[in-house]
Amino acid sequence: MTQPTIDEVKAFLSKAFPEIVSMFGLQIEELSAQHSRVRLPAKSAVLRAGGTVAGPTLMTLADTATYVTILGAIGCNPAAFTTSLHINFLRKAPPGDLYAHTRLLKVGRSLAVGEVRITPASDDAVVVATATVTYSLPN
Repeated sequence: MTQPTIDEVKAFLSKAFPEIVSMFGLQIEELSAQHSRVRLPAKSAVLRAGGTVAGPTLMTLADTATYVTILGAIGCNPAAFTTSLHINFLRKAPPGDLYAHTRLLKVGRSLAVGEVRITPASDDAVVVATATVTYSLPN
């Protein structure tokens, strides 16, 4: 299997999940078979009272970034789906762009597990959330 390019994954996501792409505007900035970096642009739609990024938005970012990384590993297959997502909110996510740095811990026959660090785009050293996401893979 040839690893898909960023443009191929973007096109796949736009076709398979147009609502997520249009609502969040996620941008894939790096992609390999083991790692990705996905940017969530600052948008008022993802902010809660007080100007912080909402928790459900961070969960969507972690889930989607893991899916992107899995697509980089197994190809553009819509049959992979989330079976578990555990997230730790460490501090308020400031307004502004965020990065999801995802690393695959395991890609097996039936499951893939990713580890996600969410940071402000302005400072990769500040972690606002971490997540472990498990996907069921197609046979």
